[in-house]
Amino acid sequence: MNFPASVDNFEALSELKGDLHLAIGVFDSVHLGHKAVIESAVFSARRSVTSTSSGQGGICGVLTFDPHPSRLFRPEEPTRLIMPIATKIAMLHEVGVDCVICKHFDRAFASIPADQFLRQLKNALPALKSIYVGENFRFGQKRAGDVATLIESGRQLGLGVFSAERIKHNGEPISSTRIRKELEAGDIVAVNDLLGYNYTATGEIVSGAQLGRTIGFPTLNLPWQPECLPRFGVYYVHFRKSGSKDWCAGVANYGVKPTVADADQVPALEVHGLETTVLTAGDAIEVEWLQFIRSEQKFSGVDELKVQIAKDCETAKELAK
Repeated sequence: MNFPASVDNFEALSELKGDLHLAIGVFDSVHLGHKAVIESAVFSARRSVTSTSSGQGGICGVLTFDPHPSRLFRPEEPTRLIMPIATKIAMLHEVGVDCVICKHFDRAFASIPADQFLRQLKNALPALKSIYVGENFRFGQKRAGDVATLIESGRQLGLGVFSAERIKHNGEPISSTRIRKELEAGDIVAVNDLLGYNYTATGEIVSGAQLGRTIGFPTLNLPWQPECLPRFGVYYVHFRKSGSKDWCAGVANYGVKPTVADADQVPALEVHGLETTVLTAGDAIEVEWLQFIRSEQKFSGVDELKVQIAKDCETAKELAK
């Protein structure tokens, strides 16, 4: 493709030669419901045969927003994102998206009248062929626009509008809001079911206080700080060095280490491998969360903590079987 994989403005895509099939949404976490929308756009782009002389096939794009609209409308209580924007962009490309437009969401953009939204989008992106959204998509000034508005505007502009029904899990719609609630409750199994993949933390290992090593449970310390905080506690996890294909089983503690740390401790992730690992400070790792074991708690001292960690490891080994 002759355009960058990610852009922050429409101008960079204003001269596309192939038909553009565009999915629109915040898509925080790129969960199963999001994929129903995005994969429809990918499929249409792949089967599209453009009428231009270049013979170039269709292009799948995603229009998403940064910051999250809640930061404009509810700055005192914004939505806590499940994943950072860079991770979201990477995942969208894994689904098959050719280009992501990460549009700055400001008051000028939010105030576009709903009946003018699609026309302005078409003017900015002349190659636009079709739009893909979820059935509950709302947009435009005062969020007055819905799928019916898009369909009416699309008819006037010769654009196809596709809306995907909400995917359900156990009878309830999958949504980023639902995933946030499960994450905060520590139900990581439900989180992974709703995402369609395992919840993952990434980052570079840093040197710690070495307490784990002195009590027989060395840890890999990850200064990982998501917006939407998972429940503080102990989890059964798999981890690996970034780029490796080999996963290792482990126990992870996410929280503020109340037994040994100061009261103002910043939440951090510590991973203890059930087997010896050669990973060290400076290595980039991926940690997949698989099962909640217990809540974080304050013990009477290091000896009681050591006994509990041993129990946690035994629980993890049973889960690993």
